[in-house]
Amino acid sequence: MTTQNKSIVQRALAGLIDRGDTDTLASFLSEDFIHHRPDSTTSTKAEWLAAVRAALGPTAGMQVEILHLVADSDHVVVHSRRRLPDGGPEIVVVDVLRIADGSIAEVWEIIEPVAHAAANLAWWEAARQ
Repeated sequence: MTTQNKSIVQRALAGLIDRGDTDTLASFLSEDFIHHRPDSTTSTKAEWLAAVRAALGPTAGMQVEILHLVADSDHVVVHSRRRLPDGGPEIVVVDVLRIADGSIAEVWEIIEPVAHAAANLAWWEAARQ
């Protein structure tokens, strides 16, 4: 099952990363898909796909390097580094995807700008002040 789940995620991301193909991505999402952000906001399938489509313009030419792709039971974790062309900002992203019945049912996403990573090493310091 883990190999099959990794394949689902790889095929969904390949269309998006290689060609900006949100229709292929959409075909791998369940109808009741939910996207989760660290600030506790969630998006439905339609809302998330609209946000992905809107981001394609500003992120055109972005390089995506998949650093890790790990599967465990019904979850797949993707750790990637993404760079905008021409020296633009660089981010590191961790996506945790839950697969159900052959479709991506949920995604939890964490994004950290590389330039700000050092500032987050002692995130608890602000609470002491």
